[in-house]
Parts: sequence; structure tokens; C-alpha cells
Amino acid sequence: MFCLEEPRIQGVIAEILSASQRDSNVIERARAIAAGWDAPPTLAQMSDLCVDAAMPVRPEVGRLLYMLVRMLRPTTIVEFGTSFGASLIHLAAAVRDNGVGFVTGSEMNKQKISKAQENIERTGLQEFVRILQGDARESLAGVAGPIDFILLDGFKELYLPVLEVLEPKMRPGTVVVADNLSMLPQNYLDRVRSQGSGYVSVSLPLGDGIELSLRQP
Repeated sequence: MFCLEEPRIQGVIAEILSASQRDSNVIERARAIAAGWDAPPTLAQMSDLCVDAAMPVRPEVGRLLYMLVRMLRPTTIVEFGTSFGASLIHLAAAVRDNGVGFVTGSEMNKQKISKAQENIERTGLQEFVRILQGDARESLAGVAGPIDFILLDGFKELYLPVLEVLEPKMRPGTVVVADNLSMLPQNYLDRVRSQGSGYVSVSLPLGDGIELSLRQP
């Protein structure tokens, strides 16, 4: 049995997916609260308002992440937007099955980090991951390269800034997976799709859409 099929791992993933059924209500409530403020909420404030939103990757996207890591056997994996840890579990499961690699996650909200760490520990995958707290533009800046595999699944307006923070540590062949294609800002898509950008990129119709990009020399 490969790691992802273990009952305890499947059980935790199922719990996170179940919790996500209330995400739309949590987000609507957060927007309603923020609408009454004098100034637009900061990302940190929105993170606090959405602390109860699980926001996991879709099951088919999680399996894609697992498969990609199994095939590519990356040593250094970086995730932007850990939330409750669903995608982190898929990545860490692949690392364990490969016998090589380590995953660094990032999350702005301290309560979500605690929840994600609890979920990771319940799967027994804690030795393969760490979660950095704070704005990913700062927290991920200290990750040592070369970075082999990147998952972007946090605040969409930060996809391009986070990518730019990580680019100096990429290598030719680094794979970047950006989740929620339908919500991605145009500046990110222009960056990875434009001729001469240094990427080869393709869209995949999985979950809410995936942009899969390969770093070129």
C-alpha cells in the first residue's frame, strides 16, 4: 500500500474536505464584515476573518500533486498557502514514498498553522514538513535553493510576488503548480505564458483549474 492510501491519511483528508463545505459561508461572512469597515481589509485581516475556511485542493488536484512529486522526485518543495494542510499532506505523502525530499509550507494565520500541524501529526508525516508563519513574500525568502517544485495556493494577488521571490532559487526544470486558474490575476498568467518569460506553461481542467509551468534555462 502506498502512503496516500493509508486509512489514517485518507481519514484526515476526508475530514478537511468535509470541513470545507462551510467555506462559502465563512467567506461570505468575512466579506460582509469587511464591507462595514472604513478601509479595505489587509491580507492579514482577511486571513483572520477566514480562519475557519479549510480551502483544500480538490481531491483530483491532490492526487495530481502526489503523482507529480512521485514522478519528479524533487528534493526541495515549497507550498504557498497551507491552510488546514490538505495539499501539504499529499506532497508529504509523496516525499515519504519517494524516500527523498522535504516540504516547506507557508501560512499567514497562526490558528491555521496549529490546525495544519495537528492534521499532519495525525497522518504521521510530520518529519517531512515544516510550516513557516507570516507573509510568504518574507517567510519564503529564506528557503534555501535550488527549489525543485512549487505549489501556489494562497491569496491570488500574491501569486506573482511570491513567484518572483522564489525565482532566483529555481533551477531549469523547476515545476510550478498554480491552483484556482479561474481566479488567477492576469499579471501572473502573463508572466508564465508570455514568450521569453522563461517558462513553458499549460492549463489543466482539474478542480477549479490548474496552471502548470516549467522553468526554462
